[in-house]
Amino acid sequence: MNLELIKYALLNVRKRKLRSGLTVLSILIGVTAIYALVSFGVGLQNYVDVIAEQAGVDKIFLQARGIGAPGTDPNFFISKDDVEFVEKINGVQEISGLYMKTSEVKKDRQIKFVFGTGIDPDKWEFIEESFTAGVEKGRALKKGDIDKAVLGYNYQLENKIFRKPVSLGEKLEINGRKFEVVGFFEEIGNPQDDSNIYFTYGAIEDMFPEVKDKFGWAMVKANRNTEPRALAESIQEKLRKHKGQEEGKEDFFVQTFEDALQTFTNIITVLNGVLVLIALISVIVAAVNTTNTMYTAVLERTKEIGVMKAVGARNSSILHIYVVESGIVGLIGGIMGVLLGFAISSIGGAIAVQAGFSFLKPAFPIWLTSGSILFAFTVGAISGVLPAIRASKLRPVDALRYE
Repeated sequence: MNLELIKYALLNVRKRKLRSGLTVLSILIGVTAIYALVSFGVGLQNYVDVIAEQAGVDKIFLQARGIGAPGTDPNFFISKDDVEFVEKINGVQEISGLYMKTSEVKKDRQIKFVFGTGIDPDKWEFIEESFTAGVEKGRALKKGDIDKAVLGYNYQLENKIFRKPVSLGEKLEINGRKFEVVGFFEEIGNPQDDSNIYFTYGAIEDMFPEVKDKFGWAMVKANRNTEPRALAESIQEKLRKHKGQEEGKEDFFVQTFEDALQTFTNIITVLNGVLVLIALISVIVAAVNTTNTMYTAVLERTKEIGVMKAVGARNSSILHIYVVESGIVGLIGGIMGVLLGFAISSIGGAIAVQAGFSFLKPAFPIWLTSGSILFAFTVGAISGVLPAIRASKLRPVDALRYE
């Protein structure tokens, strides 16, 4: 195949602008959908990888079995005795129980219901490490801070939680009591976490006496030389025996941070797979459309093919012309699809960030861009193979006689 054949194929694409444009459009739609969906999937995976790196895979969750978020059902909890028992298990470096209660917050006659989290101020650094976020403004909670609170990131923003942003030193009415705002957490990346309020143990026990020593869940850190999954199994077994419960009927469960992230990743993978399969339907339609277009082109140019063969064109040359022509159509559709997909993903990511879902940031690695373009070219080229084979097998006499 030489440069003249490629030029001839390009000329044919240009001569049939409307038909080529419609074929490009069909390929463009499929590539756009795939590129946009995969870019969000890659962005989510990058977010998970960053969380895993920052929090570390040495963390373990200890949570009560129940319905809904931890702490929402008073019948399901991790007791103080459970926490103290687990703390003594070999391989546990640190453990901290956390209270979780729905709290009513008032500001300028506005009322919001958010999650209030009770934290042991002596374990503040451990909690920051586990949450992969720390205090961005102000200070952390200290022992004795009965009337003080640290707020999530979104309280600093206008029209996020309240119409007006909350400032350091301001006093908010929470569950009928006045609390001074002493700090703001860094952005975690989703509206629920970024609307949390953090109290000391003493403060949340004063507001909700019924939750005293009944934690919503607990975070455990494994020793450096201890394998977290093995430690999680050890905690499960020993705590079950300590509580006198049968295997499989425990009122709690233990999960490593790595397993929790893997579950999240699996859900993302399945969801992305389904969405990409849906997008592939449009690619299949585009392939059929390209094949149909190339068959029509063969019929229209039958005499032209006869002339080319009469002056010495080989079957392989005719074959290459039509494969390259359909590949060029696919290539154009792929490039335009990538550009449109990039624009849609960027706009969608900006909207997600504006809505408080900053973890939904698309990513555009080189392999995704080049792979999408190559995929579009391949789909176009393969779609043109059958029509190209038909064109190459035409007999010059029959082709010249064709009306």
